[in-house]
Order: sequence, then C-alpha cells, then structure tokens
Amino acid sequence: MVRVFADIQELTAAQGETLGPTDWVRIDQTRIDTFADATGDHQWIHIDREKAAAGPFGTTIAHGYLSLSMLAFFSPQLLTVTKRPAMTVNYGLNKVRFLQPVTVDSRIRDTAVLSEVKETPKGTLLTVSHTVEIEGQERPALVADSLGLWVA
Repeated sequence: MVRVFADIQELTAAQGETLGPTDWVRIDQTRIDTFADATGDHQWIHIDREKAAAGPFGTTIAHGYLSLSMLAFFSPQLLTVTKRPAMTVNYGLNKVRFLQPVTVDSRIRDTAVLSEVKETPKGTLLTVSHTVEIEGQERPALVADSLGLWVA
C-alpha cells in the first residue's frame, strides 16, 4: 500500500518508518529476454531454457540488474509526495547485495525503510533501504539503499 506524504517535511518526520510491501510482480521469461536484449547480456543462464534446466538453478534466472531495476517499478508503490519538488534525480545506490537469484516465473515484491531524509547544498537527499523478497523464499533476492535527490 502506497504511503502518501503531504510534503518533504512530513517525509522527513517519517524517517525510520517501514514502507510497503508492494504488490507482487511475476518475473517471466519475456521480461528476462527483453532485459537481455536491452543490455546485450545474453548469457545462457538467463535466456537458454534447455541449457539452464541442466544448470545450477534448474531453470533460467533473472539478471541481477533486472531485479535491481525493479526498484524503479516498486518505488511509486511505496511512497508518493503530494507537494513534489520541481525535479527528482536518481542519485545512485549504496550497499547493493544480490543474495539469491530470481528464477523465471517467481514473484517478487519490495519492502523498504525510509532511512534518511537530509538537506544538502544540492537539494534534499532521500535514502531508502529496499529489501526485494521472493515469494515463498526465506532469503531475499536483494537489498539495496537507493538515493534520490529532490531539487526545489
């Protein structure tokens, strides 16, 4: 369920709060193949179903960066701010760890913690700590701290 904040001050007051979880989304072979085409990463573990069936995971797996890129899909499901700044910029990532592969047709979702909201000379820097889980699995697919810069 998306958390709606009125403004940056309300967001700042919510530091430390958990956001989510998001809805589940299936990572199917079409999504994996499309990502492979977009990035040029056609390693067999991602796109060759026959060879991957005999591989270490018994099936194809999503690219780690595909799983990471899903943060852009999940973020609007986690939070929105009514009075938005003039511009928001993806400022980068801290501490990204791929903990478990996402096998084809798995469903994933995101839960996050609003770790920090800090004023900087460039704007307001948001740090959101994400945990992308795989349905039915104990270990998450990945953890990552995303940074967003909000410029007035």
